Amino acid sequence: MDLQDIIRESALPFLPAKSLRRFTGVCREWKLQISTPFFAHNQSYSFRDVSGFFCQSPSGALSFVSLNQMAYGVPDPSLKFLPEPVDIRCSSNGLLCCQGRTGYRAYYICNPVTQKWKKLPQTTANHGTDPAAVLVFEPSLLNFVAEYKLVVSFASDLDGYEFEIYSSIDGSWRISAEISFGKMKLLPRTGVHVNGVVYWSSSMGRIFSFDLSCERSTIINNIGSSSLGAVNGKLHAACLLGSKLSVSELSNAYTNTMQMNSSAKQWQVKHAVTLNFSVPDLYPRSYDKETVLFLGGDVVVIQHEKKLISYNMKTKEFTEVITEEDTYSRMVPYVNSLVEI
Repeated sequence: MDLQDIIRESALPFLPAKSLRRFTGVCREWKLQISTPFFAHNQSYSFRDVSGFFCQSPSGALSFVSLNQMAYGVPDPSLKFLPEPVDIRCSSNGLLCCQGRTGYRAYYICNPVTQKWKKLPQTTANHGTDPAAVLVFEPSLLNFVAEYKLVVSFASDLDGYEFEIYSSIDGSWRISAEISFGKMKLLPRTGVHVNGVVYWSSSMGRIFSFDLSCERSTIINNIGSSSLGAVNGKLHAACLLGSKLSVSELSNAYTNTMQMNSSAKQWQVKHAVTLNFSVPDLYPRSYDKETVLFLGGDVVVIQHEKKLISYNMKTKEFTEVITEEDTYSRMVPYVNSLVEI
């Protein structure tokens, strides 16, 4: 194989959608290959880096904040290709979940790159005005059409939480038999999916989990006020205290069932860094307004006053993220993928 063949076969599938759209102008052969359904399927499996965030302002306006404007982007960040105005809810590996503002407030699953979408049927239960929704999509080489689930935890009439699950395979909703009782208030915008389990933070500083394989819920001790995310296929929590950023891995979710003198630790610190933004006129030295907005892959995104700072745990580099607004009411991570719905 010559160099062009190596790039075409072994490099292109690992690139983000915006770059690939640009590379269709390199030559006719590349354009034909990138335009095939097989290539889109291969790219959706190969490329899974967080590319940016779909953001919603307090007024409801939608925008896309790219972690690299040359490489990552979508044609219409306002999502006007959808049939009605929407609120963004969650995402998973290139698929974005939104919710309509009219009628029964339907959920929409879409790919903002291809602008293809699907409207889900009406739910059985009332999910509330700010649903605790988590989209679960794991790309597979065997499935050319995305198979996904939308898991929503909602307040039960029995003073607990229940779960309603939509399956793209079945094309319908169903309510799980599991009910989680307790006084904790689930925080709806904190949900993440890691290796078959959905996690949410709670108002009492603990983590609420729901295992999709057996449909059982459990409570896990948290490490304080932190942001949850998936790193290397395991649940991690990022905590920011003053100028100290730490990322810990959930190494044992069952320490509460072990002997009192057991040396097993539930959380292990995997990464720690002291924030020291010493670049003149770019990063103020005040650390009282930082919050961790996102954790996933190799990336931690911190809000510092009116700026977003991206920290790469692998390269240990800080980057200021360019935004259109000073504040957002919601930010949803997004992978720049060609996945087909």
